[in-house]
Amino acid sequence: MGEQGPGQPDGGVYEWYQRGLQLLGDGNPAAAAMLLERVVAAEPASRSVREALARAQYDAGRYRAAIDSFQALIEVNPTDDYAQFGLGLAASRAGELELAAEHLALAVAMRPDQTHYARALRGVRARRGTVGDLPAEELP
Repeated sequence: MGEQGPGQPDGGVYEWYQRGLQLLGDGNPAAAAMLLERVVAAEPASRSVREALARAQYDAGRYRAAIDSFQALIEVNPTDDYAQFGLGLAASRAGELELAAEHLALAVAMRPDQTHYARALRGVRARRGTVGDLPAEELP
């Protein structure tokens, strides 16, 4: 990379990504999201960068932005169970329980071995009042 423009972080895109992950790991998701947004702008096709941004947005409480970021991952790969799960969690936090249930159910169908996927789905269904055939004692 060449010279940094005004307001540009130091280093190259890879360094921005690594710093964003470090910020996220250190419990500073808002700063991580700001940096990772720049990385996505520079590398829009990178799945790992988009996933890190979605996680940072979610952790920062920016649930609608996280929904959009997870949706972008799903548009590229509809069978990405983690993106389906993340979109479901973000939608749940945003109060969009129908959207949450839809994507959590997809994640559970794709990866029934991931018990936290099923637990999240049960929680959303309980909040909607439609637990269905799941035993009440399994609710979180």
